[in-house]
Amino acid sequence: MIQVFDLHKSFGKVRALKGVSFAAQNGLITGLLGPNGAGKTTSLRILYTVLRPDQGRALVDGFDATTQPLEVQKRIGVLPDASGLYSRLTARENIRYYGRLHGLHGEALERKIEQLIKLFDMQEFADRRTEGFSTGQRVKVAISRALVHDPPNVLLDEPTHGLDVMSTRAMRQVIRRMREEGKCVLFSSHIMQEVSALCDRIIVIARGEIVAEGTPDELRARTGHENLEDAFVEIIGSGEGLE
Repeated sequence: MIQVFDLHKSFGKVRALKGVSFAAQNGLITGLLGPNGAGKTTSLRILYTVLRPDQGRALVDGFDATTQPLEVQKRIGVLPDASGLYSRLTARENIRYYGRLHGLHGEALERKIEQLIKLFDMQEFADRRTEGFSTGQRVKVAISRALVHDPPNVLLDEPTHGLDVMSTRAMRQVIRRMREEGKCVLFSSHIMQEVSALCDRIIVIARGEIVAEGTPDELRARTGHENLEDAFVEIIGSGEGLE
């Protein structure tokens, strides 16, 4: 479970977060949506333990991301906005490296790697260095790396970006499976059809504040729009696109 309480964060004179609070429950897929510069990525980076808030708390399974970062890191799998793969390692070696960082080793680790390679159809490039990979190939390796230790909380920033149709379908199936397994899934996407199809709850952030929260149906009902994208645009009060 992920809980965020009264998060504030400034970068110089820019107030990125102004008292953000929300929760993402186990066994649900929660979408975090917002226009460019809304504070979405800053919120996620605090949960990743990459940034420290100026004020407030971010908890993962009750552990504080600021004061207990190692405990949080054990419990999260992260697909950030930049995959950060090691270019001189193969896809398999990238996944193995992160598995070892999380204490996995031996036959159990190799079985898990092989499962992920098959799941995301990476057989053709699993033993190639990641330097020169396409965006879709990099996303597949990055999500496999995030899931190798079977974390109870998964944070995904645009997980289908750069994937082809079949890979996108596979990714959505994986996200749904994680929900069925009782995991807490927090993800962002600029594809409203995807958000509508996957999310149990949606949190909308704009100008550093939470401006709406609810199920897709509740947000549609609130605005009177049948189309979720139209509802989103009305809620944030502008025509800006998603991050």
